[in-house]
Amino acid sequence: MRRPIPLRRLLLLFVVAIGLAYVAACLALYTRQESLLYFPRPLMEVPDAQPVMITADGRVLHGWVVNPDQPDAVIYFGGKGERVERDVAFFRSNLPDRSVYLVPYRGYGPNPGEPTEAGIATDSLAVFDFVHAHHASVALIGRSLGSGVAASVAAQRPIDRLVLITPFDSLLNIARARYWIFPVSLLLRDRYESWRSAELIKAPVLVVMAAEDTVVPRASSDALIAHFHDRPQLVVILHAGHNNLSNSPDYATSIAQFMHEPVATIPAIPDPPL
Repeated sequence: MRRPIPLRRLLLLFVVAIGLAYVAACLALYTRQESLLYFPRPLMEVPDAQPVMITADGRVLHGWVVNPDQPDAVIYFGGKGERVERDVAFFRSNLPDRSVYLVPYRGYGPNPGEPTEAGIATDSLAVFDFVHAHHASVALIGRSLGSGVAASVAAQRPIDRLVLITPFDSLLNIARARYWIFPVSLLLRDRYESWRSAELIKAPVLVVMAAEDTVVPRASSDALIAHFHDRPQLVVILHAGHNNLSNSPDYATSIAQFMHEPVATIPAIPDPPL
């Protein structure tokens, strides 16, 4: 007849099992973090826009330019799972007097490589330098993940103006709130600390937020806004979430108005109520 396992030993085995499961979860979070941050999609269709090729970090990035040959330009940086080639019609209709460059990140669409913060930062600066060499002024638009990319470029290059759509202060802070039980500050490699860039940006800024955003908390966007020297314009799209705010007519209107406003007269406006 087997002797029963002592309660103390059972408790020890339980604690060890919980500890091993926790370590395994931390390891999984560390090794799979790129799949959580990036969602590259293959090119499904060739858009009706002029192709462009830009050399960056020893590789050729393929993208497109909408409304080519305009004196002023816009570079659009999309979200983590966005196919930017599908934005051709939007920019052709809403910014007809600006050449708009849509260049997928490395690993996205037709472009080789694996997306990382360092790699995307290198590529985005190369894209800016290429566009700046061909246009009198360059504005940036960044959405979600792309807001971190756009903010980083804006802090390092002479931009005309900046639009940040559903932006965050830092992916680290978002991860801390979402995965509070894990030591994310030790695990997270790509942090996109836009608040650091905000302190260096001198150009006019428009922030577009979704009132019902469950991906980027309002507190994260507000924390970013607080780091700008000059208060950005703020537009909150009511009855919209993180992924569908572009369906609202106010989305296109706010971006177009900001892009066409003379820089000297761009006003700072107070926060609208939620």
